[in-house]
Amino acid sequence: MSEVKLAAETRTEFGKGAARRIRRENKVPGVVYGHGGDPIHVTLPGHELQLALRTPNVLLSLDVDGKTQLAIPKAVQRDAIKGFLEHVDLLLVKLGEKVTVELPIVTEGELAAGGNLLEHVLNTLSVETEATHIPESVTVSIAGLDAGASVLAKDITLPSGTTLAVDADAVVLQVLAAQAEEAPAEGAGDEAAAEA
Repeated sequence: MSEVKLAAETRTEFGKGAARRIRRENKVPGVVYGHGGDPIHVTLPGHELQLALRTPNVLLSLDVDGKTQLAIPKAVQRDAIKGFLEHVDLLLVKLGEKVTVELPIVTEGELAAGGNLLEHVLNTLSVETEATHIPESVTVSIAGLDAGASVLAKDITLPSGTTLAVDADAVVLQVLAAQAEEAPAEGAGDEAAAEA
């Protein structure tokens, strides 16, 4: 996983008015917390942060007042309609520290023939991994799975240094049989027409 370097400025103004002024300058208000220290309120460059957040669980190298700190996104607030960043919460991490993150689940392969459907019971898998080596996703092979089959969390091969943070017997994916539409019974339409 690569680090994305961002220059962050500490901020002293708070509230809606200050946040609006920051966003008008194409910047994003945020807070950096963790390791028992006081939260640091920062302003981050909007475009660079938006690009960095395209990678799930990205590791950010923040330059705050000349001091470099590593952080991962913990909560991202976006405008519901336009999608621009409104606020971001960042969690401080250290080299070698373990963190719990949600990894996207990627499937590969084709289901068994017969028009079966794949249901994603979980879209992400909660894992514990080293903060500086967070995998981008986990890949699950669904090749040849037939109706009634399911993939449990413990069945997924995790990258080295990564452990499950969910129940090992949690269902992640399941294969459902395709539902055929039932044809209306003969004569049912005739009876309804006679009653009207």
